[in-house]
Amino acid sequence: MAAAAAAAAEPPRLAALLESGWRLLDEVEASAEPAAALQDRVRRGLELLQQAARRVAQLELFSQNEELEEIASADLKYLLLPALLGALTLKQINLSKRLEHVQSARAHFMNFLKLCKSYQIGKFQLPETPESPDENESSESTSKAGPALGQPSLVAMAVNRQAKIERYKQKKEVENRLASMKAFVESGQADEEQMREFYLLHIQKWISTSLDEIESIDQEMVILRGRDTIKQSSASSHAPRQPRTPMKPFILTRNAAQAKVFGAGYPSLATMTVDDWYEQRQKRGLLPDQGVPRGTPEVADEELEQEQQEKKVEEDNEETLRKARGWDDWKDTHPRGYGNRQNMG
Repeated sequence: MAAAAAAAAEPPRLAALLESGWRLLDEVEASAEPAAALQDRVRRGLELLQQAARRVAQLELFSQNEELEEIASADLKYLLLPALLGALTLKQINLSKRLEHVQSARAHFMNFLKLCKSYQIGKFQLPETPESPDENESSESTSKAGPALGQPSLVAMAVNRQAKIERYKQKKEVENRLASMKAFVESGQADEEQMREFYLLHIQKWISTSLDEIESIDQEMVILRGRDTIKQSSASSHAPRQPRTPMKPFILTRNAAQAKVFGAGYPSLATMTVDDWYEQRQKRGLLPDQGVPRGTPEVADEELEQEQQEKKVEEDNEETLRKARGWDDWKDTHPRGYGNRQNMG
């Protein structure tokens, strides 16, 4: 009983933590279930791998001062911990934290690649650090200087494409070798050299996977940052505006005499003449023509003179004068409403 209790209290072994987390990652990647149904396994896998990573750091299994040959064959598999953490981190589907998740996954993949680089495992170049939004804006002026500075050249694109093709071929070759060795290693019949080769092949496979994932993450981060920028600008544009001060009612009159009459009632309303209203609006800059440049004085004088000439010609026209006088005479002899027989039976 005491032995069983001690075994239950003992923390899980480092190898068990790695194997359990790795197995959960394989199950998530091979499953055909919706991603939402797999989130419990993703969380459990992350917890196990994070415990294993903390244990490796405490034990100081790896050091920048040692060579690859100095690492024990049984410890090589723990080099994979950052890559496995990055892969499981990408399996999380919380959209509100997507940018945070891809940044964390990129950091895990970069830690794995730097570790492999320090031990000179594989031949590859470390990905460049992505530019922040501020750096991207500051580099726009540099990019406008010429296509060589702002855009990748055709030669660089061709080299990158060729590197992807070579990496894909190597990855397929490594996967085939792993498939042929897997059953032999899991049966426990492999010796130390075969175990060492088996885990080194896994490391090479995850180097290719990490490079591909980082490239995809960098593209996704550009989209996510653009989406956040659009959301922020949309939120600022929909901010509540300051309420306008309500305008007090008043009566608009033609002159001061009417203002005295209409303002004498109880309760009296404020009165304002047309001239006063015009001056008030002019001071506030609320008139429609304010801010619109008017014509030059010479043009205004010519237009005024032309209007006066046209009015004078119209007044001197005998036919116009005769019609106006006849209309006045007709109004004197016919009361208002004369000739309106509507609704009178």
